[in-house]
Amino acid sequence: MNMHRPIDETTMAVPFDDAVSPRRRWLRPLLIVVAILVVAGIAWALLGRGKKPDAAPAAAVLPTVTVVIPGQRAVADQITATGSIAARHDSVVGVNGEGGLVTAVLVDAGQTVRKGQVLARIDSSVQAQQVASMTAGVRSAKADAALAQSNLDRAAKLVDKGFISKADIDLKTATRDGMNAKVRVAEAQAGEMQARMARLDVRAPAAGLVLMRNVETGQIVGSGSNNLFRIAEDGILEMRALVAEQDMGRLKVGLPATVRPVGSSTDYHGRIWLLDPVIDAGSRQGVARIALAYAPGLRVGAFANASVAAGAATRPVLPQSAVMVDDTGSFVYVIGADGVVVKRPVKVGSVTIEGMSITSGLNGTERVVESAGAFLQPGEKVKPVVASDTGAN
Repeated sequence: MNMHRPIDETTMAVPFDDAVSPRRRWLRPLLIVVAILVVAGIAWALLGRGKKPDAAPAAAVLPTVTVVIPGQRAVADQITATGSIAARHDSVVGVNGEGGLVTAVLVDAGQTVRKGQVLARIDSSVQAQQVASMTAGVRSAKADAALAQSNLDRAAKLVDKGFISKADIDLKTATRDGMNAKVRVAEAQAGEMQARMARLDVRAPAAGLVLMRNVETGQIVGSGSNNLFRIAEDGILEMRALVAEQDMGRLKVGLPATVRPVGSSTDYHGRIWLLDPVIDAGSRQGVARIALAYAPGLRVGAFANASVAAGAATRPVLPQSAVMVDDTGSFVYVIGADGVVVKRPVKVGSVTIEGMSITSGLNGTERVVESAGAFLQPGEKVKPVVASDTGAN
């Protein structure tokens, strides 16, 4: 029978192969994935080993900046100040009398005058008539007094003859004395009117330089017109220099000073004649008054700079390239111990070919940026290199 036919070996192998093939199909992809992971791990280990963050190289490269250590040097102690030009003694000239119509102005600004010189004349026609009238009254009173004296003298000669009584003599004596008194009254009144008329002339109270003229011919002036002229007595001007409180103690009366008005290239020399005893509580400044002889380039009210030679001092000296200026004043860049740039306000003293002396803000031991400060910013970290020559440019 067919059921006893032998089984073919190839036919029997098919069911066995179908049973194991799914396992083989999963094993091969798994091995591929494992191989890829191993290769990726090896590559990461080889390429990433020792690699630093990107910021590290940038932080390690610092800009190099040349610095100077100024130390302390003996320099001329120059105290600088600003202020305005004024008259040392400013006299305001006005009307001394009743006033009236100005008939003539005899001087102008810039002229020198002597004490008592007439600066302007005021119409005195009315006062002149009054003076003439009073002068005539004086002559009349004197005539009456002379007549009274003559009557008394004649009466005195008749007393001994009995024609005139003693009472009449007394009466004539009193009349004579009254007339003499009237003469003195008339003379006083005439003198008063003459003085009033003389006061109509506007006169210089002192010799000096006319600074201002505020009157013209034809103008009506009165007793309240007190600013017709301004005169600098003796022609002496002054600069009222505003000096910092800490510098006032180093100044003395008599020290020489140099004054230069703003916009001028001319220096004017003078000396301190007065140091005001009061320090302004708000600005912490005092006033040093520098006497100046008048010169055409000195104008009252003009702003000026002053430099006073106050002896010698020991101070840090920097090259001019190290000092910068902004809206707040002068400053320098100082490199701290950690290499960080710090902005330091300073006050500049005298300026010479050796450099700029620093009166405050530095003690001389700091590392100050010599130049190129405009390219730095406060808080920036740099590599400071001390210059071989720390002298000023």
